[in-house]
Amino acid sequence: MAHMRRNSFRAILMGGALLALAACDEPLDLDLRDLAKSDADTTAAVQGRTASRPPVDDRGIISYPNYQVVVARRGDTVTDIANRIGVPAPELASFNGLRVNDRLRADEVLALPNRVSEPSPATGSIITGPITPSSVDVTTLAGSAIDSAENRRGGPVITPRSQLPETGIEPVRHQVERGETAFSIARLYNVSVNALAEWNGLGPDLEVRQGQFILIPVVMPIEIARGTAAPGTGSDTPTPPSAAQPLPRETTQPAAQAQAAPPSPNLGADRTAVSQPNARMVYPVSGNIIRAYRKGTNDGIDIAARPGTPVKAAASGTVAAITRDTNQVPIVVLRHSGDILTVYARVDNLRVSKGDRVERGQTIATVRDADPSYLHFEVREGLDSVDPVPYLN
Repeated sequence: MAHMRRNSFRAILMGGALLALAACDEPLDLDLRDLAKSDADTTAAVQGRTASRPPVDDRGIISYPNYQVVVARRGDTVTDIANRIGVPAPELASFNGLRVNDRLRADEVLALPNRVSEPSPATGSIITGPITPSSVDVTTLAGSAIDSAENRRGGPVITPRSQLPETGIEPVRHQVERGETAFSIARLYNVSVNALAEWNGLGPDLEVRQGQFILIPVVMPIEIARGTAAPGTGSDTPTPPSAAQPLPRETTQPAAQAQAAPPSPNLGADRTAVSQPNARMVYPVSGNIIRAYRKGTNDGIDIAARPGTPVKAAASGTVAAITRDTNQVPIVVLRHSGDILTVYARVDNLRVSKGDRVERGQTIATVRDADPSYLHFEVREGLDSVDPVPYLN
């Protein structure tokens, strides 16, 4: 590799068979390049902005030039979808690593083994045929259609939307391999795991299965509109009035009487009560923070600790999930009150099982023997990672 992998761990979202970070045993790349930028730099956030998934027709079909997918409705089984789109249920199930009676989540995506009839107004679609690559100029097509109609009929007409192609970028269709997770796939394609979940109807545990087809969200390119002036240009700076004629001379009148000094405050009586810290968790291990929280770059903190150091539950809760990353290193997720999750990665020798009740300070695992040796710890409020430090004593 030209350089070591960045971001040894990615955030783990909701509990279930969720999460998995693309961890590695190589020395952690602290990547100091961001030090050259201002904290206000939002370029990376803009670059990662993803488009919405295209609309479906009445059958749930989205048609791309090279493949088609179908989006499940709430309560659908594989057989229900197969009957609705007219394909053999066993064939559809086998192609997606499912059984014919498996029940699907709302908005879950299945890949079609063979093409079915294209979307059209007859199937409830506003367009006819597959989505056309975004390189096609829809404005030009629309203008041509209107011009042609005007020439034939002698007046302007409105071209039906169904006569114009839906444009967009065909997303990559990724088939999940053994050991992959939603997080490792999101890292692989440099997209948000939340966007990945929305595009594919993943459940709150973000679980993916071997053989499943995943659509990779399309990242919207950054484009500067033609003719847009650069910041600070494009308009003349008005001449201030003071440049045309001087300001009038001011004559300050002396005060008739000196103002009495206000009484001094009684500092002893006006003491401010000491604020109580909002920390409600204990540090899972004792050690220096070798990598701080930075949203989108490191969604937790890395705490240096010797191999075998006991890892403690930061707060009381239940074991929401125990899974493994692509290197088969365990990851523990605890669920706490208030829709709070804590995540413990780079651990070994698990002392708990999924569903167990744990108490604050209880040992749940030990720090894994690695170089460097540290614990990766995250706090999540619902789906969003937050800085763990304000939560910790």
